[in-house]
Amino acid sequence: MTAILPDDTGGASAGQRVFFDAILHPHRSLSPKGFAIFMGVFTAISLTVGGFFWLHGAWPIFGFFGLDILAVWYAFRLNYRSARMYETVRLTERELVVHRVGVKGRDGTWTFQPYWLRVTMDDPPEHESQVTLSSHGQTLTVGSFLSPEERLDFAKALREALGKVNAGHPA
Repeated sequence: MTAILPDDTGGASAGQRVFFDAILHPHRSLSPKGFAIFMGVFTAISLTVGGFFWLHGAWPIFGFFGLDILAVWYAFRLNYRSARMYETVRLTERELVVHRVGVKGRDGTWTFQPYWLRVTMDDPPEHESQVTLSSHGQTLTVGSFLSPEERLDFAKALREALGKVNAGHPA
């Protein structure tokens, strides 16, 4: 989900203090080991029931159980493929940089000046609520794959870090 490392200078440009650093990943409730166990149990049940039909002369049904196994496996593979996407959000005293890597490896980078940046999020969060970064007519939604509560926590942490950055900024 989110890893936040405030007040760190690792990886920042020379002399820039990092106030916020987060990596956002989509949540997956089933680990690869859990997926293997699930598919093993699902396959065993499907083959057992399909074998029962085969033995009673309804052999075409056995093929449909095989198709069910393939369909479930394919759906999970697509789901795990979407887990390759992630976003990084890094706030230094001079800029906020959002780097997004998509499912197909396409990536994009957006840069905002922290002094003018607004972070918006509904509180209390709803399912449709989004974390939106806005500055100088540029708007970006981040963390859309997070749960509403995770998006709210992220928005609060980012606002707090922006407050620290802007407290040291001359008005």
